[in-house]
Amino acid sequence: MLKLADKYSHKPVEEFPMLFQRILQNAVRDHMRRSKVRNFWVSLLSGFSGADGEEIDPLETMASDDEGMIPDGPQDRLEQSQLLAVIEKEIERLPARQREAFLMRYWEELDIAETAAAMGCSEGSVKTHCSRATSTLAEALKARGIKL
Repeated sequence: MLKLADKYSHKPVEEFPMLFQRILQNAVRDHMRRSKVRNFWVSLLSGFSGADGEEIDPLETMASDDEGMIPDGPQDRLEQSQLLAVIEKEIERLPARQREAFLMRYWEELDIAETAAAMGCSEGSVKTHCSRATSTLAEALKARGIKL
């Protein structure tokens, strides 16, 4: 309703039902696409499992100062810093465009449109680069014996 009022207030009142229906359809479609892409990306990294066999997202286990995920003990901090170093090395090995798309999407948390604009490419290219990067990273970490 807000989008209708904001973008189409100059249109005749008779067109509102049709415009509202189209806006609603597009919003639902966008939500479903985002969910599908998000679920696909998570499934790429689903080969990793926790100690109890539960599937986890390796990127969610990474340290982030704003999330308060700093380990308690010195041994845990050392292991975490070593893991981050390995992941950073693997990210550096990615092709430049894949690395750029991956870092913008998952580290900088830009959406697909923002990433595409920053990279000067299409949204489809961003999705392809991110998909290939996550697949390559998952394989590389698995090959090193890293289980997150």
